[in-house]
Amino acid sequence: MRTFRTLDKNSNQTSFITQKFEETFGGPPTFIAAAPGRVNLIGEHTDYNDGYVFPVAIDKYINIAARKRPDRRVTLHALDVDDSWEFSIDTLSTIPPQAPTWSHYFIGVASLLQAPGREISGIDAVITGDVPIGAGLSSSAALSVAATLAFLTASSELETVGSEDNKKKLAALCQRVEHEFVDVKCGIMDQTISLLGQKNHALFLDCRSLEYEHVPLNLGEHAIAICNTKVKRELAASEYNKRRAECERGVEILSRWIPGISSLRDIALTDFKKYEEELPALTQKRCRYVIEENARVLEAVSVLKGRSQSASEETDASLIRFGSLMNASHNGLRDDYEVSCKELDLLTDIARSITGVIGSRMTGAGFGGCTVSIVHQDALEIFQTRVTTEYHEQTGIEPEIYLCNVSDGAQVFRLF
Repeated sequence: MRTFRTLDKNSNQTSFITQKFEETFGGPPTFIAAAPGRVNLIGEHTDYNDGYVFPVAIDKYINIAARKRPDRRVTLHALDVDDSWEFSIDTLSTIPPQAPTWSHYFIGVASLLQAPGREISGIDAVITGDVPIGAGLSSSAALSVAATLAFLTASSELETVGSEDNKKKLAALCQRVEHEFVDVKCGIMDQTISLLGQKNHALFLDCRSLEYEHVPLNLGEHAIAICNTKVKRELAASEYNKRRAECERGVEILSRWIPGISSLRDIALTDFKKYEEELPALTQKRCRYVIEENARVLEAVSVLKGRSQSASEETDASLIRFGSLMNASHNGLRDDYEVSCKELDLLTDIARSITGVIGSRMTGAGFGGCTVSIVHQDALEIFQTRVTTEYHEQTGIEPEIYLCNVSDGAQVFRLF
């Protein structure tokens, strides 16, 4: 699979983005900031409820080729949408209404980076990548992370990123960009995994404390397959904020019977069952899903951690259990949280009917986007054939399938 872990001056990736930069700005870039997308194996819509998530960084990237400017202007060209934008770091009090949405990430990053009194340099930059836009694989988080590293590199402050504690602070900054400049009240997961991802490991993240653990996947002869419905997620942003509001409403009501709670993370499933009838029907469904999903994440992590130490005859049973938890996660997202759609359900149904697939679920905000499946290597060919054929027969859409490697987090590659 294509990866920027081996990026160098002679690679095809470097040659392409360097050429485009030179065509745009009349000279070469001095560095490339690359940030990966992610897929969440289990733990969806739990992050903004202070819960648990279990994502991996994948070998699909947002890449920014850039060089420092002598002034504080920022000149940007986004190759994948063939669009350009320019602004001054000194005049960021408001975002012009005509500014394209993708530029808001750069404006937001620059604004927040300089807020503590940091001196930020202007940049010329070309942006491209292979994280599918609107597929639920966190292209937006990868963009904000890559933009952050680009500004810090140009300002000779990249060394301040070094420690994992500092990376967590940058993840929080990138989350604020989404909240304050894009109006998406996302959790902290996407930015954190893009910065802290580790090859062949998933990140078990506590979204309240931001404590985390890199957990070896030990998938053995199984692979991660991501299937893109090719359905645009028009409802995702607005419905995302509605789900967050319902969860907050549930906490407010349940706090009358369960003192001291501040989020759904604080509520045990047994306690929820005692008081769930006190909630309006819709709020009850939303809360039930989140509370059950947190429990599934904890069990899933325990299963995978135990798998590396188990005897071979126990290994398959452990992995099968992990797959069943993925399936249950999707069922909850479909029935209680209601963020799936017929195309996502179809892809999971097709996947689950194939021998060698141990689990399949939607991933991301929902209403389109992607599914993630764990597939035995011997079944990959038939998996790709059946998913492509049967999905097209029933929807008229050609899905995209990505067989992904688990990647390291964001990096900067200096070219000169």
